[in-house]
Amino acid sequence: MREYSVTARRIDAHGGEARAKEAALTIDTDLSGRADAFNPAELFLASVAACMLKGIERVTPLLDFKLRGVSIKLHGVRQDAPPKIVSIDYEIIVDTDESDHRLDLLHKNIRKFGTISNTVADATDLTGSIKRKP
Repeated sequence: MREYSVTARRIDAHGGEARAKEAALTIDTDLSGRADAFNPAELFLASVAACMLKGIERVTPLLDFKLRGVSIKLHGVRQDAPPKIVSIDYEIIVDTDESDHRLDLLHKNIRKFGTISNTVADATDLTGSIKRKP
């Protein structure tokens, strides 16, 4: 079993700071929001994206999958009562010359082996697609 640790602290009514290992990031806790930091929902979506990107880094050498770049777009829907994310839709865009079959294989591996994406998929509707960069 692997374990992870993060600490977070309040800086003021407008933000906080989260730390893991030697990294730190400012988090938006302002009730009005702030443009220079991720709010909790955005951090959640970024965590899903980071998981997918890490999965790509893990499986591309195993599949001998060649790519020049990847971007991921995510959209989450939050309900108010009770407050929770009810769905996340994503689009993975891969700059590659690999076949459609290989692109689908990459997507299956991303979904199968993602720690965060698997956790999220058990808790909410996580759907998405993979496509080639035009």
